[in-house]
Amino acid sequence: MAFDLSRTLVIGISSTALFDMSESDGLFRKLMAEDRQHAIQRYREYMLAHENEHLEPGTGYPLVSALLGLNRFGTHDDPVPLVEVVIMSRNSPETGFQVLNTIRNDRLAITRSAFTGGEPVSGYIRAFDVDLFLTTNIEDAQSVIDSGSCAVAILRDPPETVRTVSKEQVRLAFDGDAVLFSEESELVYKTQGLDAFQKMEDEKQDIPLAEGSYATFLKKLAALQEKLNKSGNGSSIRIALVTSRNSPSEMRVIKTLRSWGVHIDEAFFLGGVDKTSVLTAFNPHIFFDDQDIHLEKAEQLVPSGKVPYSSRSPFSGNRYTVLEPKWRQADSPVVQEKHNKPKEPVASQGS
Repeated sequence: MAFDLSRTLVIGISSTALFDMSESDGLFRKLMAEDRQHAIQRYREYMLAHENEHLEPGTGYPLVSALLGLNRFGTHDDPVPLVEVVIMSRNSPETGFQVLNTIRNDRLAITRSAFTGGEPVSGYIRAFDVDLFLTTNIEDAQSVIDSGSCAVAILRDPPETVRTVSKEQVRLAFDGDAVLFSEESELVYKTQGLDAFQKMEDEKQDIPLAEGSYATFLKKLAALQEKLNKSGNGSSIRIALVTSRNSPSEMRVIKTLRSWGVHIDEAFFLGGVDKTSVLTAFNPHIFFDDQDIHLEKAEQLVPSGKVPYSSRSPFSGNRYTVLEPKWRQADSPVVQEKHNKPKEPVASQGS
């Protein structure tokens, strides 16, 4: 009988989101820019030579470690884990050996993996029943978000200031509009202004907001929290909403979550006040937001993930753009050379 993960919270994560692979990733891009014909072989040789070197944690590492720790509350009579983590990498199995070695050396309870040898991993999201996909690859993220199959985040660079996060409690912080909820209300705010937004939200406070890309993930996370509550371990997950909304628009949010059967632990309605002070105090394993204006500050203090817009979104392609990790930004000579060349199929690389 096949292993059933329908009752398990499944996290898919790329190797570059779990570990700091900026050196090998940067080398691959450099080799491709210099000599595409021999780049794959040279990259393979490099990875084989370094396969026994330990990788440092990436932005998603603290979250994965904390989530896997929840499995200690599983019952002996149920073999299905509470949380499952799947490595999903564009490396080949051979060039991904360093990742597998580090997972084993760190004793991370990750047993499933997908190495696609340069092909996009997005096509395998549903095959692994993934509820949340964490990646640094913009193309993979966009493909997943457009399919509507699960929540997805492009992880920002690790915080500049190393903070100690809880090892006993999973702490997650979410923005509201265009993350947990649809973009409908945010579009009114962007096109008609604050007064029109507040008026509409007050008038519609008894009408639940439509679901955003993270609604399903939040519901499954909340269901896991409720399951842990019944066994006396509910405090092992703590969920916070950190939003720029304020009165009177906060009422619709609270009633929407109630209609979903979701009970979050903390909510901060900041009314445009900078989010970083609250995030620093809450100290999450990760913060999810859709806007760079919030993420550029937050990522310096707490692990952060960019929630991309669907290609069908009215926000897609305008000034609310995704910023690549620092080693991939446009001022990099490798990236500049890459953009000056015709687009070609993606070869095997770390991801």
